[in-house]
Amino acid sequence: MVEREQLSFDFSASPEGRLHSAFSEALQEVVRKEPKPDIDARFYPYAGLSSTIRLRSGRIYVRVSDVLTHSPREVLYALACILVAKLYRRKSPREHELTYRRYTAHPSVLSLAEDARRGRGYKITTSPRGKVYDLTEVFDDLNRRYFGDDLHRPVLTWSKLRARRILGHHDEVHDTITISRALDTTRIQPFVLEYVLYHEMLHIKHPPRRKGTRTIYHSAAFRSDERKFEHFDKALKLLDQISLPVRRRPRRRSPSTRG
Repeated sequence: MVEREQLSFDFSASPEGRLHSAFSEALQEVVRKEPKPDIDARFYPYAGLSSTIRLRSGRIYVRVSDVLTHSPREVLYALACILVAKLYRRKSPREHELTYRRYTAHPSVLSLAEDARRGRGYKITTSPRGKVYDLTEVFDDLNRRYFGDDLHRPVLTWSKLRARRILGHHDEVHDTITISRALDTTRIQPFVLEYVLYHEMLHIKHPPRRKGTRTIYHSAAFRSDERKFEHFDKALKLLDQISLPVRRRPRRRSPSTRG
């Protein structure tokens, strides 16, 4: 339940009017030259906390997640300054970044955002059975070997495309683990696929937690368990090679997975 009194929601004006006012003021603050473009700012039912800003035909179009509809004006103004600065390739003041991040890190706002993702979003899934590997079989084997069969099995799916930058992804909201189809080949040694899936399984055991305005996806406990994988170093070395063609700089630690 949203703690409205604790967050000081603003119900004093129409939501669209408050949003337009915040962006008009931010435009005056960030952009000095005249004439300034007109603004079309609206709340939009995004699946989460997404916000967009575009300049087209001399007009600025803003769409802000309706999760923020009744947020305090200082939060809308902070977001407006951040987006306008980004549009004009300016650096937004740090205080605006902190204001927005602190507000959106509040548990009740995060809960609303997750509800929006769960209700409006969707997850493209294919099948756990690939041409070479069956993710269900690999998951069950890893669960037995490393987790004592304690992990529930989420929806397991191969990606639709052969992504080589993000080889694995755990979606907590939709309870899904997606593995890149680029790993479903005999050219990939089984322990490489196992490591990527094992990494995503650790996100189930060690769910993300908030620390101030930050979300911690890879805690010390997560990293400690990660190193328990039998072929940890060999898997990282091979993943560096797999990911190298699409990376500007190879990373040593967990190069091809995302929380």
